[in-house]
Amino acid sequence: MDVFAAYAFVFVAGLVTCLATGIGAFPFFVVDDVSERWTVALWGLASGIMLAASGFGLLREGLALTVGLPAVLVAGVAVGVALVVVSNAILDRLDVGGHEHSGEHDHEREHEPDTHLDPEAVAEGDAKKLALILGVLTVHSFPEGVAIGVSFAEMGLQGGVPFFGLSVPLLALVMTVAISVHNVPEGLAISIPLKAMDVSKWRMVGAAVFSSLPQPIGAVIAFAFVTWAYDFLPFGYGFAAGAMIYLVLTEFVPEALEAGRGLDGHGYLELALGVVAGFAVMVPLLFV
Repeated sequence: MDVFAAYAFVFVAGLVTCLATGIGAFPFFVVDDVSERWTVALWGLASGIMLAASGFGLLREGLALTVGLPAVLVAGVAVGVALVVVSNAILDRLDVGGHEHSGEHDHEREHEPDTHLDPEAVAEGDAKKLALILGVLTVHSFPEGVAIGVSFAEMGLQGGVPFFGLSVPLLALVMTVAISVHNVPEGLAISIPLKAMDVSKWRMVGAAVFSSLPQPIGAVIAFAFVTWAYDFLPFGYGFAAGAMIYLVLTEFVPEALEAGRGLDGHGYLELALGVVAGFAVMVPLLFV
């Protein structure tokens, strides 16, 4: 296997997921607003896809490589969850969302969507603030990049899908699609406040893509680690799965319910339908 080609392929896969975030801004090219119902359904679809990919893809692959008790896999899951918890703590401490801590309104702030990007910094082109935000995004987006890189660990081995002269694991293709779909509602969440500030359409796309820039880098680093230390691959699978599942439960679902609180039933039906659709799309692919 051409090592340079393998690393380049993994980087491009991460870049694809990064660029997919920009798709979240595209609805504003044709409409002035996106309905709450569709927003909730999209978050649900992303949640279902990521849960299926994590459970039936990453964890299943990790268990297949485990002999005896899955201690290494479980340790990976725990570390993945811990990384997301730490990254969220950093986000809250730095308050890069542009919110003011105003005492009586703190309880309202707890329920506001967290886009991880200060719209005023984007609108005003505040270079210093954008640099700070990018640093925080590196921590926040790293687990998603890791999931991509880990899924490519067995590239070049028999049983892969022929792709541009490389034997690419089916799981890698599925994870790339899954994270790309997951990035679309994130891009939409970032674009909504920018739309309210009359930021240009292409600048909204740029801001959305900017929020996922760390993913290609994280993918390459994770791929390098698991190919160098193949025995730790179950840990890598567990790490990526733990981080993804925790993100879904603590960010995607609350984001969906926040978007749907004005709907009949508070958006639970739309969320559930989206999750079911996500599973229906991904599970058959993971068991090909």
